[in-house]
Amino acid sequence: MKKVEAIIKPFKLDDVREALSEIGVAGMTATEVKGFGRQKGHTELYRGAEYVVDFLPKVKIELVVEAAMVEQCIEAIVGVARTGKIGDGKIFVTDVERVIRIRTGEEGPEAI
Repeated sequence: MKKVEAIIKPFKLDDVREALSEIGVAGMTATEVKGFGRQKGHTELYRGAEYVVDFLPKVKIELVVEAAMVEQCIEAIVGVARTGKIGDGKIFVTDVERVIRIRTGEEGPEAI
């Protein structure tokens, strides 16, 4: 099993959720986060004063899937989240050793 974490632009969340649902992803977690990379933030004007916004709002999506589905998930996320502009985000894939459904005690792929 693999954990796929994607950091995307907030306005792309619904599109990504729909794309993942279409390929059979049963569930995911979305969290509002802030961060920066090469984008480095930007300057804004507020009441005549200029200030730097270092951390930009993003959404972090986390899902655990069987290893065979990872490429499909990546393609679905990239396909709808890419705008071609700086700050589109990143995808991280890591191994998951164990999954347990709390309600039933099921483990492994059945618990996903």
